[in-house]
Amino acid sequence: MKLNTYFKASSAPAVLGLALLAQPALAQDVAAEDEETVGAPAPAAAIVVTGSRITNPNLELASPVSVVSSEDLELAQTNVAEEFLRELPSAVPSVGSAVNNGNGGSSFVNLRGVGSNRNLVLLDGRRFTPADTTGRVDLNNIPLAIIERTEILTGGASTTYGADAIGGVVNFVTKTDFEGLEATASQQITEEGDGNVFRADVTIGANFDDGRGNAVLSIGYQNQDPVYQGDRDFSLFNIGSFTGAAGGSSNAIPAVIVGPTPAGFGQLTDDGQGYLDGVFDRPFNFNPFNIFLTPFERFNVYGSANYEVSDNVEVFTQAVFSKNTVSTIIAPGGSFFNTYQVNLNNPFMPDALANAFCDGLGLTAAECTAGRNTQFGATLADGSANPDYVEISTSVRRRTPEAGSRTSDFTTTLFNLVGGLRGDITDSIGWEVSGSYGESERIQRQGGFARFDRLQQSLIAIPDGAGGVQCFDTSGGCAPINLFGPFGDLGSQEAIDYVFNLTQQVITQASLTQAQAVIDGDLGFGISATPISFAVGAEYRKYTATRLSDEASQTPGAVVGGGGAAPDIDGSYNVKDVFAEVAIPVIEDSFVRELTLEAGGRYSDYSTAGSEFTWKVGGTLTPIDGITYRGNYQRSSRAPNIGELFTPVTTGLSNLAVDPCAGTNPVGNAALTAVCVSQIVAGGATQAFAQSRIGNILQPAAGQINVTSGGNPNVGVETATTWTVGAIIEPLYNLSLTIDYFNIKVEDAITTPTVDDLVGGCYNNPSAANPFCSLIVRSAATGGLDGSPNEVPGLLLSLSNLGTIETDGIDVSLNYRTDITDDIGFRFNTYGTWTNRNLFQATPTSINRECVSYYSVNCGSIQPEFVFNTRATFSFYDEFDVSLAWRYLDGVEFEPLQRAQSGDAFVGTLPEGTGPVAGQEVDFNTIPAESYFDLSLRWAATENFEFIVTVQNLLDNKPTIVGSDIGSTAYNSGNIYPSTYDALGRRYAAAVKLRF
Repeated sequence: MKLNTYFKASSAPAVLGLALLAQPALAQDVAAEDEETVGAPAPAAAIVVTGSRITNPNLELASPVSVVSSEDLELAQTNVAEEFLRELPSAVPSVGSAVNNGNGGSSFVNLRGVGSNRNLVLLDGRRFTPADTTGRVDLNNIPLAIIERTEILTGGASTTYGADAIGGVVNFVTKTDFEGLEATASQQITEEGDGNVFRADVTIGANFDDGRGNAVLSIGYQNQDPVYQGDRDFSLFNIGSFTGAAGGSSNAIPAVIVGPTPAGFGQLTDDGQGYLDGVFDRPFNFNPFNIFLTPFERFNVYGSANYEVSDNVEVFTQAVFSKNTVSTIIAPGGSFFNTYQVNLNNPFMPDALANAFCDGLGLTAAECTAGRNTQFGATLADGSANPDYVEISTSVRRRTPEAGSRTSDFTTTLFNLVGGLRGDITDSIGWEVSGSYGESERIQRQGGFARFDRLQQSLIAIPDGAGGVQCFDTSGGCAPINLFGPFGDLGSQEAIDYVFNLTQQVITQASLTQAQAVIDGDLGFGISATPISFAVGAEYRKYTATRLSDEASQTPGAVVGGGGAAPDIDGSYNVKDVFAEVAIPVIEDSFVRELTLEAGGRYSDYSTAGSEFTWKVGGTLTPIDGITYRGNYQRSSRAPNIGELFTPVTTGLSNLAVDPCAGTNPVGNAALTAVCVSQIVAGGATQAFAQSRIGNILQPAAGQINVTSGGNPNVGVETATTWTVGAIIEPLYNLSLTIDYFNIKVEDAITTPTVDDLVGGCYNNPSAANPFCSLIVRSAATGGLDGSPNEVPGLLLSLSNLGTIETDGIDVSLNYRTDITDDIGFRFNTYGTWTNRNLFQATPTSINRECVSYYSVNCGSIQPEFVFNTRATFSFYDEFDVSLAWRYLDGVEFEPLQRAQSGDAFVGTLPEGTGPVAGQEVDFNTIPAESYFDLSLRWAATENFEFIVTVQNLLDNKPTIVGSDIGSTAYNSGNIYPSTYDALGRRYAAAVKLRF
């Protein structure tokens, strides 16, 4: 059924004008694919741009390219590109809508699991405006309404597209020569009644001047509501991965004290009046405040136009504008792990805690009484020193829900402009000259965080002489905060506002300037009947990026509970390229059906990293009709990005659940004790105090530790060898099978060590001579690896070119289409990946770590060994479709190397205190295989109206619980891995499309 009619040409001038006039002020020909599922090979008649500059439609080139059609996205009710890319069998989930704490406001793709900075994202074969200092593209800005199909090449493509294309290329191909009007509106909601998503798009296009020109304009809006972890049974209570008990943070209510008490730590009683020295048994359950789905709002505009100014010259232009806001919501803040000065006569301090401080400091009874009862601060009324005044250096870890949650709103404004000319030199040789420019600006605004200087000022509180309490230093409107109070007693609203009402702002800007000239076609002659095809060209690119932070954001420790500082960054680089490709049909219709050879090379000159030459060779062989063998070998490269070159060294957060120096573990082990003590001394403590911490060090709060890292201006280009070999088998009409082996090895990789590289490297052989041990610096106050970033460096993770990454595996696809009767059609597609290995070695002396089928703090996002996506669709009378999608994920387990280091994760019955899941039998060391089913119904009611209804996660599968601190915070959240396994549950989506 033909579902669109032609739009009158009289509307074209308006559309053309809007497309051609799109300017930066806004910030204040490929054939349609016939296949409909990931893994569908491009038909031989298509001009496939991904993976080659050669556009000869008669050549089937060697690089395997899979395709996701716009129809697939409509059936799946996909709203953002990251949603379907993270589910590709060839990809590993990266940062996206399922990442909350660790989401920087952008979404990325990670092909083959070699890093989101090692693949390219293109729009119509051209690089797109980067999101930040890493040069990566934010997928939130891709206008899906205008996308005809998405082509995914996994493997090296640096010869074709330049640096960064090591893991592969994602090329979004827009609709060309679009005519008519298309309006779509959709709504999605979970069965629990949350996570509402609304999206609307309007696209209008027309040909004009007797078909010599075409113009398209598309406008879209999307709004997405959050899903809170507290609204799902499996994530309501935080659960310790290694204890199975109710877990959480030592930044708690009532407050946890780490400081000079006889035991070195303890926790206040629930009423805030007592103190239990040596006891910490009530961690703060932060889960209910965190989210599984980040709020998201987007406005986007797309315009394009092309016009044949003569028989041999066409002008084309394209403009993209996007403004979106991603919000993250994490648990309320507090005083966290900073070291504060607290006066003994603070009226809010309970007597039991004051007495414990007196005992820990060795004060006499008289000194304690005098210090407790003095009515003055450090100075008396006459300005002289107060001899009775006692001030304690301690960590008062008090969570502050009274001040609300911590929020970060990331607002991105982006434009990307393209313009150029193309034409014919001869009947078989064409040319194209184009240029593009794009800018993005991401503004992060933080709220709900305490400022250290104000919190410290408000902690030095004394009697006001009228039965109340006041700050000793009342400047700036200071009001005293009560970190010792039970829930609901944090102090006055004035105190809460004084400490928590300031906001922080970080502005990240990036730009990309490109110019390109290409000549391509065929020579008119060749070895066989088909002429030799070629492409030659030159390219210039300039990247710039800056990060500008307010004073508090760039000062370590100034924003309490804000992680690491965000110092200013300002950098740029440019690259000049020349490249050439050739495809030579060697044999046709002889003793073999067809043999074609390919080769290409690119010379790149970087302003920061010198010159580099990349190249490729490949070919296809069709011995008989119905089977084609293909293979290619490439040398690819990636230049260091602006962040890797110019980011200052700072202390931030990583993850570790089990600290070898915590608790009683080092007691009685002389070698381990000596190393732990030396690392505390390295943090600034005396030998005697460091020795006193042994046996009293707490495990990392919420499984988070400090790490210190940054850019390195001396890193150079990393190189990779990638090769594939495979076959396309077509035994029957409308049946095709592809199988391809891939192999990627990255050398001189720009990397930092993993947490266990240092922790395991040191504590498996603890000694002063072990170089790994000198790269760990502990808190001088607590002996732990957590604390304020200006006090505790933690693990020193240097960036270098010493890493290697290796991965290999097999991709398979099967596509079939047939007519069962004259009125019933059937389509079946499946695409799968078996990943044999994914090894990472940060330095020659580090562990060569395997992460396929494993999860841990070292492996980040999960990469199962087997992943398959399958869709079967029945069509009735060309009006009604019933489509079932099946996604299979192989089982995974706790990483063996980390398991040997930290011990087994919890196995057994979840105890009381873990909420609705209490009593369940669990094994946090494994996640079994998972299958997800989605059911879609499409009804073409008339030629102009179409309805789609989709049920996602049809069987309402619940994710497997593994606890909250077995992996990294970004991907192991709410006791599960929400980027890999569905945390939202069954949900319903409906869409209506109007076309004229």
